[in-house]
Amino acid sequence: MSQIEINPSILSQSANNTVLITGAARGIGAATAALFNYHGANVVIADLAQFQKAAEHLIESTFTNPQRAIFVPGDIVDWAQLTSCFKAAVERFGSIDVVVANAGIMESSPVLDMNCVDENGDLRESTEANRIIEVNLKDDLGAALRLGLFHMKQPSHATSTSSKSIVLVGSTSSYFGGTGVTAYVASKHGVLGLLRASQSTARGLGVRVNGIAPFLTPTHITAGFAQRWRDQGLEENTPERVAEAIALIALDETRQGDCVLVAGKYLRELESSRTKLLPTWIGAEVAEFMGRTMQFFVTIGGYVLPKKY
Repeated sequence: MSQIEINPSILSQSANNTVLITGAARGIGAATAALFNYHGANVVIADLAQFQKAAEHLIESTFTNPQRAIFVPGDIVDWAQLTSCFKAAVERFGSIDVVVANAGIMESSPVLDMNCVDENGDLRESTEANRIIEVNLKDDLGAALRLGLFHMKQPSHATSTSSKSIVLVGSTSSYFGGTGVTAYVASKHGVLGLLRASQSTARGLGVRVNGIAPFLTPTHITAGFAQRWRDQGLEENTPERVAEAIALIALDETRQGDCVLVAGKYLRELESSRTKLLPTWIGAEVAEFMGRTMQFFVTIGGYVLPKKY
């Protein structure tokens, strides 16, 4: 598995594109918005209304081209608000070229805490876990995939060479689950499932869908242990480093269905490596059988959905 090198020249392709980023008022989303704007893109910062001042400060103090940026309030679990975000982007800038599904949250208490009981000794429902899965998965499924594909789909007869692109922000937790943050890990595994499941439809609509899998990045989510991580001398990201990787896969027209690991100085593509390793992992015969079964679904036009019951 070879190191991926970021080609700075590819960032020039941002010019005059319109990029919609969810959860972009702070952290990785803010760094990504600033990077795209620096290279001439129109940027739509979609985030909760409570972060409006932070987003406006980001635009005024950090953006190279502030006239090319707007903040649109929207809660990604509210379909009407999400729809309004995309409509506002089109109304202001004419079209959307890139969508980055960056919004995400993590639990503040252990989901599998068996001591979380009520006055009767019954286990309490983890409403926070439900919220995390809803936010982290709805962002990618609703904001990125459904609304992104709807607004960026290319007509079957289109001759345009422009490349529309969606980036799903997953995590190393999309592949590894040993940290114990149960709801977060489950949601990020779901993001990886969305990446894989969306490829056929996205290709048919002329849209590239790729993923990003950042390792530890100092943001509000990792504030509780980031210093101890540094004290151990472990590799860490910066939001700007992750933003560069997001821009790379968003703009690189050769990438479709990739997921790039970002771990400090290390950049690795994971999905193609996984495919190559399948015969070793599950055995050559099983890998060949699974390949034939996938071709079966292609032949019949996709999975035949069951009737409602």
